[in-house]
Amino acid sequence: MEIIASSNTSGKSFSPVEAGNYVARCYSMIHIGTISDEYKGEKKEANKVRLTFELPTETKVFKEENGEQPYVVSKEFTLSLHEKASLRKFLESWRGKGFTEQEAKHFDVSKLLGKPCMLNIIHKTKLDGNIRADISSVSPIPKGLSCPAPVLPPVIFSVNSFSKEIFDTLPEFLRDKIMSSREYKQLSVPANEVVTPPEHEAPIDPDPIITGDEDPDDLPF
Repeated sequence: MEIIASSNTSGKSFSPVEAGNYVARCYSMIHIGTISDEYKGEKKEANKVRLTFELPTETKVFKEENGEQPYVVSKEFTLSLHEKASLRKFLESWRGKGFTEQEAKHFDVSKLLGKPCMLNIIHKTKLDGNIRADISSVSPIPKGLSCPAPVLPPVIFSVNSFSKEIFDTLPEFLRDKIMSSREYKQLSVPANEVVTPPEHEAPIDPDPIITGDEDPDDLPF
């Protein structure tokens, strides 16, 4: 008889979506704020944004009360359009062309909400041994292929324009990240003590206007 010790204390296992290429749609954009980050072994502060995509062709019953819902995958980026920034490379791959320097100086990333794309999903093993789905690459929807209509309601949150109503609906791990941010901690700090944000930030509109007159499959960005 075996007595197995495990770091998985939830008692539940979750199978990620299979690796492969999928049509997807950006349905959630969370501006986390400036948090401590580690890159190549060096710790520094970085202003983070988390993009989440639904895979409308891949569904599963995750909670009985919700019925079938699409798998979702997320990726976090430093909120920067510097020429070497990962977010800039990701967006350029998504739209199929590079940014001009003028475009890169001021780009509202909230324009991405509701936009379709093609994602390549790979599997990675986490430190606890569990497998997670990871976005390896992004590209425009190929000609002749379409993305189904949105399934999940759009979600946008910015710590710079704090909404407790939206904040309370976010997963606990994401709320914890936001609460660790410099911007969240400054919510009760006098205005004259606010620290200047990092350079090369890509703006995020805290109150984007999404209208029914816009074609959700058009890519104006």
